[in-house]
Amino acid sequence: MRKMHWGATVTASLSLAVTAAFIPTAAGADTTTAQLTKARSAASVESHHISASEAKAASSYWTADRMKSAIPGDVLTLKAGSTAVQRSLNDVAQMLQKGAVDKFNASGTPTKFASTDRKASSSSSAVSENPVRHIGKVFFTLGGANYVCSGNSVTSSNGSTVSTAGHCINEGPGAFATNFVFVPAYKNGAAPYGKWTARTLVAPTQWSSQGDMQYDTGFAVVNTLSGKTLSQAVGASGVQFNASRGQTYKSFGYPAARPFNGETLYSCTGKASNDPYNPAFNSQGIPCNMTGGSSGGPWFLGTSSSGYQNSVNSYGYGSKSTVMYGPYWGSVIQSAYQDAAVR
Repeated sequence: MRKMHWGATVTASLSLAVTAAFIPTAAGADTTTAQLTKARSAASVESHHISASEAKAASSYWTADRMKSAIPGDVLTLKAGSTAVQRSLNDVAQMLQKGAVDKFNASGTPTKFASTDRKASSSSSAVSENPVRHIGKVFFTLGGANYVCSGNSVTSSNGSTVSTAGHCINEGPGAFATNFVFVPAYKNGAAPYGKWTARTLVAPTQWSSQGDMQYDTGFAVVNTLSGKTLSQAVGASGVQFNASRGQTYKSFGYPAARPFNGETLYSCTGKASNDPYNPAFNSQGIPCNMTGGSSGGPWFLGTSSSGYQNSVNSYGYGSKSTVMYGPYWGSVIQSAYQDAAVR
């Protein structure tokens, strides 16, 4: 994993939100316990097992000082994308550097778009939130450096599944993270529900082998703590896949790059729209100025944290992006979820 800084000059890459499906089934179908026990989809999923001794070491590793000093860990997107995507990102970067660009709507018609380096409008400004029990911070190590993301406890047969961004699980493509822990309801260094160590990390191979941003989602299966599963301790969000596009979402995360400090929870609310810079992407974006550290934070359908989760914070364009993009949760990501949920 290579480090990038949100405050840096725009380059030919996506700015990820870390502090670091193309085969639809029934539209809007939510996942039930019965569905989780069905045979796993033919879609490829890659997993990484973590031993009990490694998990114990991870719990000790993350001291309060290490958690506070963990840095935004951004994947160098050009490393992960296809040739076509790389060329598209190069074009976007060149346009952004000119201060104003022509974007394309779904029909391909160009319309004027102001520079993403403008100040965040009120509609995109993240709002400070009180801690939510099932939402927290994810800490992990890649390439010898300590990073931080956001994550959420999601409903599962094992009661121990955390959703986050793919690049907070795996380099995409590359190694899986080590020292992975989830800290629900984190605030100002406090871990009121403890540090939950991972025993398995799961990602679609479209991310772990190809680094395809359209599948930038991963899941961690965590160990029990004090005799309880994660969902018994903090609850869990329902999940939904293959939902209709263009819905209203509320996203949450712990942005850490300026002007935020990563110590408290923030949210953004807005209607999703397609990525204008990469019309072929399945990703959607909502107005949001959250920065590095918010990657992996959940997107809920509707306007509260009690809705079904349907995506995660993934990336934005430019150092001062006012739109946060998240992957479309279709059948590929559903397969990764189902794999994790029954482990």
